[in-house]
Amino acid sequence: MRTRNGKHGVEHFFARSPVFTHSEFLAAHAVGTERSVHTANNLLAYHLEAGHIVRVRRGLYATVPRGVDPVTATVDPYLVATKLAADAVVAYHAALQFHGKAYSVSNRFAYLTRRRARPLRFRGVEFVPVPVPVALRGVANAESGIVEHLHAGGTVRVTTLERTLVDVLDAPRHGGGWEEVWRSLESVEFFDLDAVVKYACMLGSALTVARVGFFLEQHRDTLMVEQRHLETLAAHAPRQPRYLDRRREHGALDSRWNLIVPHRIRSRAWADTP
Repeated sequence: MRTRNGKHGVEHFFARSPVFTHSEFLAAHAVGTERSVHTANNLLAYHLEAGHIVRVRRGLYATVPRGVDPVTATVDPYLVATKLAADAVVAYHAALQFHGKAYSVSNRFAYLTRRRARPLRFRGVEFVPVPVPVALRGVANAESGIVEHLHAGGTVRVTTLERTLVDVLDAPRHGGGWEEVWRSLESVEFFDLDAVVKYACMLGSALTVARVGFFLEQHRDTLMVEQRHLETLAAHAPRQPRYLDRRREHGALDSRWNLIVPHRIRSRAWADTP
């Protein structure tokens, strides 16, 4: 049996792969023959038994640093979320948290994927798959607003702050709720507003466009929002009044956006609380 310092470079693979899939391990340690695949699988099983790696779920593993107890070893959640599907992208509140802009810390990590997947709980962290919005499926530039960052020895795929702004207003439940969304977005000093407007319109939801328009107008001075940004969004706003909150929370109508906005959001009622 090969050891951690075996000829196949397992030590090197673990050093550069803090979180990896079974297929990635096979690609690095098997040459395509049935015998070599069997050998690679045995090698993986050996290191799992030895505590050099831990299984996150079937087909997904994390490397355990030398001298660390595999039972308590910390596994980076952003790297895990990125590996949960071939097209997985860290998104919503998890993206705000990755960019250092979340108001509150959460152990719930949403990720976008086109594949069917089940939620996963691993070491106190919940990973929640969210389907890619219907309007983006099959669209040529659907990958816009997604970037890769080197992180914790690996690579994280994550939505940009511009796309995240729209996404959390589109699906506030994945952003932690309205107060968390507002407080988090207000901590961002700068957005590429052309990118925000373009993506908001791309989603094809008049309600989402109105939410984005209302937020930008409310923060017009701090974010240096131009009239052209608001006019473009207003052209795609609902024709009839819509509730900002899908639970139809009572509020006042903002005629520009045809949006019924709850008083607590319009007045940012939480602003005076720590």
